[in-house]
Amino acid sequence: MLKKRLIFTLLHANGEYMLSRNFRVQAVGDLQWLRENYDFDAIAQSVDELVILDVSRDGRDIAVFADTLRKLVSNYFLPIAAGGGVNTLDDGFRLLGAGADKLVVNTALVENPEGVRQLASSFGNQCVVASIDCRRMGGEYKVFTHNGQKDTGLTVNEVARRAVESGAGEIYLTSMDQDGTGFGYDLELAASLDGTIQVPIILSGGVGRYKHLCEGLALDNVTGASTANIYNFIVGGLKKARAHISAEGIPMAKWDYNLIALKNAGAVKTGNLS
Repeated sequence: MLKKRLIFTLLHANGEYMLSRNFRVQAVGDLQWLRENYDFDAIAQSVDELVILDVSRDGRDIAVFADTLRKLVSNYFLPIAAGGGVNTLDDGFRLLGAGADKLVVNTALVENPEGVRQLASSFGNQCVVASIDCRRMGGEYKVFTHNGQKDTGLTVNEVARRAVESGAGEIYLTSMDQDGTGFGYDLELAASLDGTIQVPIILSGGVGRYKHLCEGLALDNVTGASTANIYNFIVGGLKKARAHISAEGIPMAKWDYNLIALKNAGAVKTGNLS
């Protein structure tokens, strides 16, 4: 059986890490705050992937974001997906060169699908993650871009199909209605996806309890569950979340390695953020 994934998402804007509720963001701290509150060695053993998104509302500079990404992840062996304003091959090279393993695209899915195709052609389908932000409207799920500020008029299935046709190998699906509420995922959103969309789905938006992660991962078409709730997961929360998911019988990858031994052997770089 295909293993399910636990994913932690960090939101970044203008030098600060953010909390989000219904896509309204609030700063909680800078890189020093992150150093003081997070044990990234522990996180590396608890999650399968880290997603880092630049959610700056104005003045977005991908070169600055790439530098921030490099400072955050340079010492860690952990799959990284990064995005926010990714439109061109140059954007892709910048983020991959800064330590990302995957590129997250959002607005480009609607406004620049050819750019997405170029990214997939150059770096591989597995490198391109389609981030789709949705809100329930009139009985349908409509897609928003530009950090959730622009209504595209398109449905989630229309954009999901475009994403796959453009070469995206994965979909990161977020409910704007549930985002930051702690009330759980919008499970109907995931269930509404056309069954012909045969790429891995990451569900995002609404986690407040461990059981919410389990509810998302229990869906057949969902392979990854993401949480961006910083305060709930500062002190050992991700490790406990993973243990809870496994205890519920959901198949998770098992990481059995000695970080100190790997560090001494030079196989993995670990340590404090720098």
